[in-house]
Amino acid sequence: MKLHAALARALADYDVDTMFGLIGDANMFMVHSFVHDTGGQYVAAAHESGAMFMGFGYANVSRRLAVVTVTHGPALTNTLTGLVEAVRGRVPLLLIAGDTATGSRTNIQDIAQRDVVVPTGAGFEQAATAQSTLADLAVAVRRAVLERRPVVFNIPAEFMWAEVEYRHVALNLPDIQTPQPDPTAIRYAAARIATASRPVILAGRGALAARQQLLTLAERIGAPVATTLKAKELFRGEPFDLGIAGGLADPGSREILGEADLVIAVGAGLNAYTTGNGSLLTGRQVVVVDTDPQATAVGVDASVTGDAAVVADALIVALDVIGAPSSGFQADVTKRKITLPEPAVVTTAPGTVDAETALRALDDILPLSRIVVSDGGRFMMTSLRHIRVTDPRAFVFPENFGSIGTGMGAAIGAAAVRRPAPVVLVCGDGGFMHGGITEFGTAVREGLDIIVVVCNDGGYGAEHVQLADRGLDPAISLFAWPDLVTVAEALGGTGVTVRDLDDLPLVDKVIAARSGPLLVDLRLDVWQMAPMTH
Repeated sequence: MKLHAALARALADYDVDTMFGLIGDANMFMVHSFVHDTGGQYVAAAHESGAMFMGFGYANVSRRLAVVTVTHGPALTNTLTGLVEAVRGRVPLLLIAGDTATGSRTNIQDIAQRDVVVPTGAGFEQAATAQSTLADLAVAVRRAVLERRPVVFNIPAEFMWAEVEYRHVALNLPDIQTPQPDPTAIRYAAARIATASRPVILAGRGALAARQQLLTLAERIGAPVATTLKAKELFRGEPFDLGIAGGLADPGSREILGEADLVIAVGAGLNAYTTGNGSLLTGRQVVVVDTDPQATAVGVDASVTGDAAVVADALIVALDVIGAPSSGFQADVTKRKITLPEPAVVTTAPGTVDAETALRALDDILPLSRIVVSDGGRFMMTSLRHIRVTDPRAFVFPENFGSIGTGMGAAIGAAAVRRPAPVVLVCGDGGFMHGGITEFGTAVREGLDIIVVVCNDGGYGAEHVQLADRGLDPAISLFAWPDLVTVAEALGGTGVTVRDLDDLPLVDKVIAARSGPLLVDLRLDVWQMAPMTH
């Protein structure tokens, strides 16, 4: 068969049923075969960057390999932000990139594609010959899955019409093995924990499957629990849950975290946002638990490499052996944890609403069973506190590289998994105009159940506050955007604008009546938005 058909069949044999991308002369025949020969779902993006973030959202929600395809030259360079995001987010993603024909070095789109990809941290595999391409594909897929990062599979355009004999190439993926911790490391960590009078457990994305074991460990040592942003809501409902640590912590939780004398970080990235620019770790002991040895090696008092649940159980046993007492800190926290009063409604400019009040109200209006995707921007400091998820696995945050405009693609990828729950995207107006407007039409075309909440302060809010704080004119950060609801309707969706809190009952009705992508334009006062903090 032709190679383009063989590639489509091979992907189907690897249980790939969804592909995101943008076609060109070097990949369109493979995509056609994937759709018409194997019955695969192909989501056509408006821009290659959008396709990459669709793959990011799909992989996060489905827990499967994401497959994206683009053609050559500028199509590949348009994927670079998404490649870095997927590398830093440890997302298994296969990017099938066409390349200019090997004998066409005068092609205006020709570029050394390997040289473009390697600096992003992504892997790169070259289809050496048309006859070796199926075996080369297997290597690329295997690497993406095992290395948990994007791998670019590069195929010259003329290969697609070569005649090849189809044969299935097995991936031979190893069975999943639970890493067993070093007993000496367990004993040393337990000894450190036993000396603490005010321990705290900080759980990250790598600890989602260990909730119960961590709660048992917390009870054993008398520790309150907190999470990183990416593990938000993991301990919701527990009386000693401090919520998100770092810049998004509420004042009561921040006070308690500041009293800790030992932090047990489990599957957590200890970045500046989580640690409050390092203040959470300064002057106290730190025990790190992670499956990645590199995450446990730098600047900590004790480290254990291993599965979070296994390590938690082993620490309990080790603490029992040495007769370590409970600290009692958890009981103290449960008694005195501060309950925050309802925030006062802030007076804002006419035609705008207070962000915190409006987002808290929207949280009650939006369907509770939902997948939440957050774009990046100043609005996050409020929205991430108040838009809940029922499970941290239903939270997608494509902000490992700090770009705005990533959320719409990620929301489409999450919705393409076809779970029986809507996807709620929260983004800023800058992010929506940067990347969201490009792909909103894609969501309409695909008939996806996505509710887009745009926190619209009329510009780039993070830059506005910095300019204003320095006594400079912030006008260059402001934009006269088009009416976003009109844009959404022109693209085939529906929308509603919120200029007053009395508009919120209408939002409730519009959400209940939605039949496709819906945009909620939340008009905010740029002078009243919370600043970006660590």
